[in-house]
Amino acid sequence: MAELKRKVLFLCTGNSCRSQMAEGWCRHLHGEVIESFSAGIEKHGLNPFAVKVMRDAGVDISGHFSKLIDELPTVDFDLVVTVCGHADVNCPVFPGPVPVIHQPFDDPPRLAANITDKYEKTACYQRVCDEILAFVKELPLVLAE
Repeated sequence: MAELKRKVLFLCTGNSCRSQMAEGWCRHLHGEVIESFSAGIEKHGLNPFAVKVMRDAGVDISGHFSKLIDELPTVDFDLVVTVCGHADVNCPVFPGPVPVIHQPFDDPPRLAANITDKYEKTACYQRVCDEILAFVKELPLVLAE
């Protein structure tokens, strides 16, 4: 059945937060029909606030790790989703006709950069997490287009 799954890559700058949350949501919601991956243009390490808001939502991404595209297995992706402007501009060229869509989300670390209260900081991550969830819920419709 795995060979029937659509393959989706979520691409971000550092593969630390937004792309990791998108991969986690996709596995959680659509794991039976979509095989999801995430990677970055650079490696920034897994963001602990991203892990927390996902865990609070019932999705464990603590086993994820920050990786570059070159570290992924060789896969013919059905769709590449860039989730930040830097990744969109610097998206590598993939072999074959791979649709690339840009679905930008705010950068939670940037939103929370000047916030010292951990609850307010977490709220920045939660907002973006919720926005990513809304997008990923509709992903099967995007793949059907």
